[in-house]
Amino acid sequence: MRLGSLVGFVVPALLVVAVAAVGSFVSSANEIYFLTALVDVVIVVGLYVFVGNSGVVSFGHISFVAVGAFGAGLATIPTDVKPNILPDLFPFIRDHSIGNVESLLLAAALGGVFAFLVGLPLMRLSGLAAGIATFAVLGITHNVLLYYTKIGPGAGTMTSIPETTHLTQALVAALIAIAVAWLYQLSPLGRLVRASREDAAVAQAVGVSVHRQRLWAFTLSGAICGFAGGLLVHQLGTITAEGVYLDLTFLTLAMLVVGGAGSLLGAVVGALLVSGLDSFLVNAENGVHVLGVSFDVPSGASLVVLGALMALILVLRPAGLTGGREARLPRLRRERPQEPRPATGGTS
Repeated sequence: MRLGSLVGFVVPALLVVAVAAVGSFVSSANEIYFLTALVDVVIVVGLYVFVGNSGVVSFGHISFVAVGAFGAGLATIPTDVKPNILPDLFPFIRDHSIGNVESLLLAAALGGVFAFLVGLPLMRLSGLAAGIATFAVLGITHNVLLYYTKIGPGAGTMTSIPETTHLTQALVAALIAIAVAWLYQLSPLGRLVRASREDAAVAQAVGVSVHRQRLWAFTLSGAICGFAGGLLVHQLGTITAEGVYLDLTFLTLAMLVVGGAGSLLGAVVGALLVSGLDSFLVNAENGVHVLGVSFDVPSGASLVVLGALMALILVLRPAGLTGGREARLPRLRRERPQEPRPATGGTS
C-alpha cells in the first residue's frame, strides 16, 4: 500500500478526531452539535460508498437509516417497559432486549440485508429510473414504519430508548465507517464498481458484472447507514417515522453534494460543514448571539439556505468543494541540473 493512498484515510480521520476533540471542551449544551456532526459523517460516508463509487444517485438510503434506527431502538428498550408503550409488538420483539453494542451490530445487519434484498432488482437500473426507484423504496419504508404497529409505535413516538451514543462512541463509529469506505474503494470490488461508473458498456465488455458490483456497493452502504441509524436513535433517545424521512434525505444529499460526491474526503468535509451550518441555522430560528451580534432568522430558513447552497455549489463547482479528489501528499518539484552553456566567444 502506497503512502499516498494512506493519506486518503488519514486526513478524513484527523478531521473527525479534531471535531470530537473540540466537542469534548465545550459545554454539555453545545456538545450535542458536535455529536450530531459525527453521526452525520457516518450517514454520509455510507451514502458515498454507493453514490460516489457507482455514480448512481440514490434517494432511498435514509430507508436503511430508518430500519437500523427502529431495529436498534426496539432491541434496547427494557422488556418491562415495552408492553406499556408498544402493546402491539410481535412477541419475539416484545420479550427480548439486548445491549448497546449488540444493537449497533443488529442495526448494521438489518440495513445491509434490507439493501441487498432491495438492490437485487433495482441495481439493474441506472440514471433517472434508479433514482425514482430508490425514492419509491423510501416512501414504502416510511409508510410501513408509520402505520404498522407490530414493529414500532406507528404514527407515535418510540421512547425509553437508552441514550448511549456519546462523543467517544460516535468518534469510534465515524472512524470505522471511514476505514470501511477507504478499504472498499481500494479493494478490487471498489475498483470494479468505479470502472462501471466511468463506462458501464466498456466494463461489461471486459467481463465486469455491473449489476453484481453495484449490488455489493449498495449492500455495504446500506449496512453503514443502518449502523448510523443505531447511533442516531441512541443519541436522541426517541424516534419517529417522520424523523428519518424527507428532511434527513435532503440534508444528507446536500452534505454529499457540497463536499463532493466523488471522494471520501468530500463526504466527510460536506457532512461536517453542512451539519454545523444546519445546527447554527436551526438555533438562529430561535435567536442566537455570536460575538455580540444577534441572529434571528425565520422558521424554515435552514432548508432554504441549504437548498440555495447546494444549487450554488452545483452551478459554480459541480464536483463539490473538494473537487471530487482525495487528499494527497503534495508533489515536490525536482529542479533539473543546469546544462553547461556552450561557449559563445569569437575566435581570433
